[in-house]
Amino acid sequence: MGGTDGFAKWTRRFEDERERRAAQGDPDWTRGAVLHRAVWAGVQRFQVGEDGDGANLVAKAAEAGDADYARAVRLFVAEEQNHARLLARLLAAGGRPTLSGHWSDTAFVRLRRLLGLRTELLVLMIAEVVALRYYRALRDGTDDVLTSEVAGRILADERRHVPFHCARLHDSLAELPAATRRPVLALWRLLLLAATLVVVADHGAGLRRLGVGRRRFAADVMASSAEVVRAVLTPRPDAWTGGA
Repeated sequence: MGGTDGFAKWTRRFEDERERRAAQGDPDWTRGAVLHRAVWAGVQRFQVGEDGDGANLVAKAAEAGDADYARAVRLFVAEEQNHARLLARLLAAGGRPTLSGHWSDTAFVRLRRLLGLRTELLVLMIAEVVALRYYRALRDGTDDVLTSEVAGRILADERRHVPFHCARLHDSLAELPAATRRPVLALWRLLLLAATLVVVADHGAGLRRLGVGRRRFAADVMASSAEVVRAVLTPRPDAWTGGA
C-alpha cells in the first residue's frame, strides 16, 4: 500500500516538509501585494476552497485501518489549512477581505461527503488537479513578488499532494473488479472536465490577466488528469511531474 513501506514514507515526507516550512518562516507580508481585481477575485475563491477542518476526511482515513495513512492525512489537512492561511494573509497584504463562502466550494464539500473514502478522494482530486494549474498560473502570470512566492509555495505542496492521493486511490480501486477501474477513472475525468469548464467560466477574466486563456487552462488540466490516471493504475510517485 502506497509503496514498499506503505504510507509511512508519506508521513515522513509530510513531517520533513513541516520542519522545513517552520525553518523557512513566512513570506515578508510587509511588501504588500498589487493585483488586478479579477485576479484578486480568483484568490478569494481559492482561499475559501483551501479553508476547512478536514474532519470528514480525517475520520474516513482513521476508519480505513492504516495508522500511517491516517497520520499522513492529518498532515495533509494541516498543509491545506496553511494554504488557506497564506492566501488570507496575501489578501490582507493587498487590502482585500476573505469570503465567508462560495457556492462551488459548498457543492464540492457536499459531494465529497456522499459516500466513503474512495468517493471523497476522487472528488478531492478534482479540486487538487485544477489547483495545480491555477497556482502555476498565479505563480508565473504576475510580476507581484509576494503573490508569486505564495503561489509557488502552495504549488510545491500540491505537487506532493496529488501523488499521495494517487497512491491511496490505487489501493482503493484495486478492491474493485479489474474491468471497472478504467471506467471509474474515465467518469472521474468527465467530472473533472465539467468542473474545469465551470472554473474557466467563473475565472476567465482573472486567467486572462495571468496570461492563460480558457482553452489552454482546460487543456492543461485535462493533460494532468491523464497523468493522474496513469499514476493511479500504476503508482510511480517519484516519477510524477504534474506540470512545470
